[in-house]
Parts: sequence; structure tokens; C-alpha cells
Amino acid sequence: MSNPSAEIIAVGTELLLGEIVDTNSAEIAVTLRQLGIDLYRTGAVGDNLSRIAEAVATALHRADIVILTGGLGPTVDDMTRQAIAQAAGIELVFEPTLWQQIEQRFASFGRRAGDNNRRQAYLPQGGNAIENPIGTAPAFWLDYDGRLVVALPGVPSEMRSLLHTAVVPLLQRRFPDRRVIVIRTLRTAGMGESDLDAKIADLEAADNPTLGVAAHPGRVDLRLTASAGSENEARAMLTRLEDDLRERLGPYIYGVDRQTLEDKVLAAFAERGWRLVSVEAGTNGALAGSISGETAVFAGGWLLPEITRAGLEELLQAKMAEAGAQAGLGLVIPPGDGPVQLSGRVQLAADSGGFDRLYAGPPENAADWGVSLLLDMARRRLG
Repeated sequence: MSNPSAEIIAVGTELLLGEIVDTNSAEIAVTLRQLGIDLYRTGAVGDNLSRIAEAVATALHRADIVILTGGLGPTVDDMTRQAIAQAAGIELVFEPTLWQQIEQRFASFGRRAGDNNRRQAYLPQGGNAIENPIGTAPAFWLDYDGRLVVALPGVPSEMRSLLHTAVVPLLQRRFPDRRVIVIRTLRTAGMGESDLDAKIADLEAADNPTLGVAAHPGRVDLRLTASAGSENEARAMLTRLEDDLRERLGPYIYGVDRQTLEDKVLAAFAERGWRLVSVEAGTNGALAGSISGETAVFAGGWLLPEITRAGLEELLQAKMAEAGAQAGLGLVIPPGDGPVQLSGRVQLAADSGGFDRLYAGPPENAADWGVSLLLDMARRRLG
């Protein structure tokens, strides 16, 4: 049994110009994953009839499901209906019932539907309208040569509503034998992406479950994905893979799924009933910004113009005493050109430790790297 495949096409020149961010494709992608539908491609295309039609025609050759979002409005540059009809080699047909729904929708607003809104009452021949109760642009779906084409509005709230109330049930009816897809994320810190990859490269080559790597400043996420006939079977596959990863990576794994390094460290302080202060320089407040959300733990932070490496421990202890805190974190990035020097200090009651690290990556990521190194050191010392 294989899963149906899908492609998403976001329509709108404003997407290509970077004027808005395409959140619709992300929402649709998550929904497809939850349904057990394989998404292989997403794309954006401007308001051009021939290019939209070409994108749809190409997608129809590759995917069982093609979902478009955008281009269903009443204006001349809203071309999704025409493009789908052109790609399928069929005519646009006026739907009187749909036009009545549009007129009634406008009447409920105390307005009259204009002549240009009449365009929205046309569907590709054989298309099935999806009533839009929160907007004026009807959506629709079309069965084409055994493949499913769905056109949704571009307004995110309208798209989201129709996706979950109309399209999800449609997909569930149309593809009842889908395999379940389950994802788990293991979060790591303290090991670079290349070193980590060397330890798990053979697992990354597997087909099911699959293992993907996503690097962030000072941290690496491992995405485990399993496809199976049932959720229990998929979760069992992920557990076996996770056990293997934990055996190989040990303490470098600090969390699962949504748990962050900040969550892990602050929870450890909270369990001990400790209060925490931060002292930093050259970081633009990155350290305090990462831990200040937990007010029951965070006792205060100091962002100073400059701190010497030698004076960091003494200053940290002074601020702990001033705030009545049992722990402190300090991070310094000295000014200057050339390689960046990261200096960190973890003070836990009478226990302390620190690091001095050269950082040669993008300067704008230096502070985030330093915060990750510091929090990981605190995590390990807290056990």
C-alpha cells in the first residue's frame, strides 16, 4: 500500500516579490502529513495564466492531488479558475446556483455583488463548488483523469477554514487506505552538524523510518519520520530508531519534539527552587532574552557595554548576591574584527565552570551560538 502523493501551488505575484509570506502552503503541508498524504513538492507562481496552467499541468503528471491557494478573487489578475481549465483542456462553465450564493453572501453584508464578482461563479467543467461561509471567493474541487485538483482562496483565514471543514473530509473519503505518517524530533546540543552526521550517516540513508537533520546555531534537530499501516506501528518504528540514536549520541540529546534547551535548563533550576541571574556584553541581550520568560526562575539580567573575560566570574557572583540568586550565567563577546571569541561562565552556588571558544561563523549568529554553548554547559552541570 502506497500513500497518495500531493503538490501545493501558491498563486500570487506578491509571493514572488516577497511582499507577503506564504503561510498557506505550510498549513496545508502539516494537514497533509497528518492525513498520511505524501507531499513531494510545493511552489509559487505569479498571476500569469500560462504559467499557472503550466504549473498545474506539470503537477497533474506527477501527483495524485494538486492543491492551489490564491487567485480565486473577482479581479482580472485572479486566474486560477481559467488556468485549471486550460491545464485540463476543459471549458469554464457558469454555475447559476453558485452565482446565487455569491449574491446572497454580498446581501448579508448589505452590499450588492458587482459584475466582476460574476467571474467567481464560473468553474471548470465538472468542478464541484465549495461554499465559503466566511468570504466571497468560492473554492472548488475537480476530478481530472483520476486525480484530484483543489482550489482554495488565498486569504489565510478563509483557506484554513475550508481546508479543515471541506477538503480534509474530501481527502479522507477519496483516499481511505492512506498509511499513517508520524514524526518525532530529537533535539541535540554540544556537537556540530558534521560530527553528528558522521555518527548517524547510515541511519540517514534508510527509507522508512527516515532521519533528517536540521542545524541551528549551536544546536541540531533530528527529525524522525515513520510511515505505517497504523499509528501504533509507526510509533514503534520511531521508538526503535530513537533508541539507536540515544545509544549513539547519549547526553548530546537534550529534548524531544517541542522541548527547547531553554525549557530544559529553566525546568532544572525550578526543580531545585533556584533563582538565576544573567550578565552579558556584546550580545545585544541574547542571553537574557532566551531565559527571561520564566519569571519564577529569572531574577534579573544585566547587559553591559563591556566586560573583561577575567572579570566575568567576579561580576557574576556580585550580581547573584545582589539579587539573592543561587545561580548565574555570563556571556561575553569582545568587540573587534577577526574571529569572534566567545567567553561563557556558569555559576551554580559554589560550583562554577566556563569556556573560551573561537567562533568563525556568520557574525550575526555569534550570540546565539554563545547562548547555546552556555545553556548546554548549565544543562550538563545540573545533571
